[in-house]
Amino acid sequence: MDLSIVIPLLNEEESLPELTEWIKRVMVENGFSYEILYIDDGSTDHSWEIISRLRQGDPEHIKGIKFQRNYGKSAALNEGFKAAKGEVIITMDADLQDSPDEIPGLRNMILNENYDLVSGWKKIRYDNTLTKNLPSKLFNAATRKVSGIYLHDFNCGLKAYRKKVVKSIEVYGEMHRYIPVIAKWSGFRKIGEKVVEHRPRKYGVTKFGLSRFINGFLDLASITFVGKYGKRPMHFFGSWGSLSFGIGFVSIIYLLVAKIMNPEVSLSNRPAFYIGLTAMIIGSQLFLAGFLGELISRNSPGRNHYLVEEKIGLD
Repeated sequence: MDLSIVIPLLNEEESLPELTEWIKRVMVENGFSYEILYIDDGSTDHSWEIISRLRQGDPEHIKGIKFQRNYGKSAALNEGFKAAKGEVIITMDADLQDSPDEIPGLRNMILNENYDLVSGWKKIRYDNTLTKNLPSKLFNAATRKVSGIYLHDFNCGLKAYRKKVVKSIEVYGEMHRYIPVIAKWSGFRKIGEKVVEHRPRKYGVTKFGLSRFINGFLDLASITFVGKYGKRPMHFFGSWGSLSFGIGFVSIIYLLVAKIMNPEVSLSNRPAFYIGLTAMIIGSQLFLAGFLGELISRNSPGRNHYLVEEKIGLD
């Protein structure tokens, strides 16, 4: 199968028939074999009934997964990735703001230019409000700086993936914004970008508020830490713990020497005494956190799970 189109959705009953017909037209025009995977993330409207009706009309190409409740876009994408069978997986939103006409170009970049992942860039937007545009620019700039991946729009829903990428990563929480970062930490480093059309919203309202940007920065810190130190937490906590304990220890030794040299000096009246004592306590706590992290990591089911690109001479 050439393509799997994975579409997470929440309360998009108006757009589903039009989107389906548009995708099918593009697939037929280009002669692609394909499947459309709709992931209903706990919709409270008639989205699932419409998906069921669309499948009855085209059981060969249309498939669906319905969550019992709303789990979020990351969960929907993760389930869609598990079910996808195509050699190239395309993700897009269901609100008709992503154009299916972009699919052939994204597919060609994966297959002909050998990219692992291609992210869309909505260079010209129709929702350029101050409350959305400014936080988005800050978010993208911070992600570029931390990850070293120079994409303009990490949060664009229109992306293309090589099959091996989606089968090798796990998306959870609200990490869908950072799939390029997750892919890079997993060893898929050929990540590209394509300018794509952004269309005005035709039906319904946006499902995301300003809070997603606050959560986004917290998720960025989390995924950066896990990516670097997930299998070796002591290297992080131990380094900072050693530094903190060392500063505290040197401070206390200095004060003890000063006390020996001048018995009239009172240690408890000097701020350096409390600073040094606090630094030693913090250092010890960081060491303890590192040991606990190592124990958890060593007993994790994925402690020795590594992505192998190729083997020679082995069955």
